[in-house]
Amino acid sequence: MTEPIRVFVTGGTFDKEYDEIHGRLYFKNTHLPEMLRLARCRVDVQVTPLMLIDSLEMTDADRGRMVEACRACAERRVLVTHGTDTMADTARALHAAALGKTVVLTGAMIPYAFGSSDGLFNLGSALSFAQVLPAGVHVAMNGRVFPGDRVRKNRETGIFEELA
Repeated sequence: MTEPIRVFVTGGTFDKEYDEIHGRLYFKNTHLPEMLRLARCRVDVQVTPLMLIDSLEMTDADRGRMVEACRACAERRVLVTHGTDTMADTARALHAAALGKTVVLTGAMIPYAFGSSDGLFNLGSALSFAQVLPAGVHVAMNGRVFPGDRVRKNRETGIFEELA
C-alpha cells in the first residue's frame, strides 16, 4: 500500500480559465479534483488549496506559507501544483527549508481548461514520482524529474532543465 500524498494547490496555468468577454486568463477554482477523477487516480491524495495565483505574483511570504504548510502536514509525501515561471524559485525555497519529506512540484504550460493541456500528464507523472523518490525537493515536468535546487525553466525553449 502506498503512503498518502498531500497535494497543495497554488494556482498557475494548471488552474487558469479563459474569460472570452475580456480576453484574459483568470482563476475560478482548482481543477485538481476533476483531473484526479478523469485520470482514475487510485492513490490516497488529500487536495488542499493554499492559493490561486499566477506564479509571477508569488511573494516570499507566499513561499513561506507553502513551506509551513509542507512542514505542518502529516504526510511525508507532498505534491505542489505551481505556475512554471517561478517554480524553480519555490523549489529552492522548499529545498532550503530541509523539510525531510518528499516534495514534488509540477505545473502546466497550457491551462487544463483548454483541453490540450500537458497538465494531466504532468500531474500523473508527479504523483508517480512523489511515491518513489527519496526525501528532498524535486520538480517534475513533461515526464522528467529534476533536483529542486538545480533546475530552471529555459525561457527560450519553454522546457525545464537541470543546472550544472
